[in-house]
Amino acid sequence: MITEFAGRTAVLTGAGSGFGLECARIAARRGMRVVLVDVQQDALDKAAAELQQAGAEVLARRVDVSDADQMQALADAVAERFGAPHLVFNNAGVGSGGLVWENTLADWQWVLGVNLWGVVHGVRLFTPMMLAAAKADPAWCGHIVNTASMAGLLTPPNMGIYNVSKHAVVALTETLYQDLSLVTEQVGASVLCPYFVPTGITQSERNRPESLRDASLTPSQRISQAMIDKAVTSGKVSAAEVAAKVFDAVVSGAFYIYSHPRALGNVESRMQAIVEGRNPPDPFAERPEVGEQLKAALRR
Repeated sequence: MITEFAGRTAVLTGAGSGFGLECARIAARRGMRVVLVDVQQDALDKAAAELQQAGAEVLARRVDVSDADQMQALADAVAERFGAPHLVFNNAGVGSGGLVWENTLADWQWVLGVNLWGVVHGVRLFTPMMLAAAKADPAWCGHIVNTASMAGLLTPPNMGIYNVSKHAVVALTETLYQDLSLVTEQVGASVLCPYFVPTGITQSERNRPESLRDASLTPSQRISQAMIDKAVTSGKVSAAEVAAKVFDAVVSGAFYIYSHPRALGNVESRMQAIVEGRNPPDPFAERPEVGEQLKAALRR
């Protein structure tokens, strides 16, 4: 748990937009030194200029979080400039859908590279730094927040590649929480599981590396893109509201962070089916018209 933020350091990936940018704004307002990390240079520059103008001390780095060498260079730069970070927000993420057997190798490499390996790199590089700082100073405290999704707790159809990446982040973060509890009370962990919130993730194809691009989308991928675009853009909870929940969790030590707690009914149904050995429940039980629409579109 962190109760005092002024003069401490936050590292945030995916900081050029969405949750990353909104959390960076809160960190700056609370007097933190801010390390902004993003793969999109123009968004990174804009965010850095905004926070510097607001008076924050900023280190901005263009980094592909899926790349181990680039992440190592980031960790080295943070250590040299600020020492061990107090808050690490492994947040960078991309979205991709479609029927699971239609996803190409490039799709899997891109989505798992950013959504999962980006978190893996953040955890493996920054956690030892934080533990060393905690060992050296009994008053030192830190926290790691990893961005997953409600898709990390559910299995909605036609977006399997995204589900897989986010389920892995939930499992990784739950294990991180348990592992940390074995060795320290000074470093905590939380997992962010947002539902449909307007962020830049629906336009994440803009940042797909050329080496992992595919010639065209499959019909199921186009259908998934259209449905997700509609759901995300109609979301009533803002990224700023979710960022406030992130900081509330860091202060209180809460592990699970939800943007839409009402969506947990579907999680409960899934967990009951698992415990009772039943087949997976209908993901569209509450909105059957959406399921029929998707089925009709895929069967055309």
